[in-house]
Amino acid sequence: MTLLQLEGVSVRFGDRAVVDAVDLEVAAHETVCVLGPSGSGKSTLLRVVAGLQPVSGGRVLLGGADQAGVPVHRRGVGLMFQDHQLFPHRDVGGNVAFGLRMRGPQAGLRAGSGFRSRSAKASYEAQVAELLELVGLPGAQRRAVSSLSGGEQQRVALARALAPSPRLLMLDEPLGQLDRGLRERLVVELQGLFSRLGTTVLAVTHDQGEAFALADRVVVMRDGRIAQTGTPLEVWQRPASEFVARFLGFENVVPGTVAGAAAATAWGRVPVPAGTPEGEQRLLIRPAGVVLCAAGLDCVVESRTFRGTHVALRLRPASGPVLDAECELAAAPAVGDRVAVAFSPSEVVVLPRG
Repeated sequence: MTLLQLEGVSVRFGDRAVVDAVDLEVAAHETVCVLGPSGSGKSTLLRVVAGLQPVSGGRVLLGGADQAGVPVHRRGVGLMFQDHQLFPHRDVGGNVAFGLRMRGPQAGLRAGSGFRSRSAKASYEAQVAELLELVGLPGAQRRAVSSLSGGEQQRVALARALAPSPRLLMLDEPLGQLDRGLRERLVVELQGLFSRLGTTVLAVTHDQGEAFALADRVVVMRDGRIAQTGTPLEVWQRPASEFVARFLGFENVVPGTVAGAAAATAWGRVPVPAGTPEGEQRLLIRPAGVVLCAAGLDCVVESRTFRGTHVALRLRPASGPVLDAECELAAAPAVGDRVAVAFSPSEVVVLPRG
């Protein structure tokens, strides 16, 4: 069942289209992450759904109902910002209970979440305690907001957003202010939490690693329009354009003339997938497909970076632009070494034109 539907949604600031005729559907219990560089329109799109930004054209539907004229507090959505926006004059329990009081004493996670119906008298304290337990902060009700770490503030903001049982939870760069290690750990926790609760989530982020780990479906935006949508695996394996490929961090893009099973490029002959149309194409070669070998394209190692599971190499070929490659630590050459590389056909992608 479709919970959220955007039909030709546009937002214009003067002559500039910040969001340009966007169509998007989010199914119930689905987590969708919207990716894009600064200025791509992703945060504006979130504000439109929340009712914080009027549209210049198109419709926003929640549960099949047009939201034109429906105020923020009546849309049944939860919104969590990057800076958390906790109330400094309230303790942790007071922050979490705020959403419950706004929606009434019977507010709480919806049926199926494990929350029980309670009398109005006992509802707030018991539900706050359960919410804090749920987000990994048991017994923190009386703690001051100023005493919390960044990760703890993020958890309190999440508990507050979940408290009124929103039918759609929206996250705006929710982990952007946290260090990488904590961010990666919380992404895993959020994924498990949303799965257990059956929460429908629309999140925006500029971090593809975060989006790919959290989302059922990824939407990549460019200049107010959707450049590609698909599962994380689909988008990673088959970028829909050179823009998407480069946004995902792939730099090995080169023009080539395809004839048969290979293309003539500035790096020499590069194998292409079976069925690739002949003629001029643009090719992406993932770093994993640039393979060190005994004989091949002659290169000099310009830099090497330890990445935990592998070493990233920056290679200067005898001809053509620089190449990104990766290899195991034990096999990594030193900066300044001369190496030869070949290309693995399984890591070559023919990018769509346009």
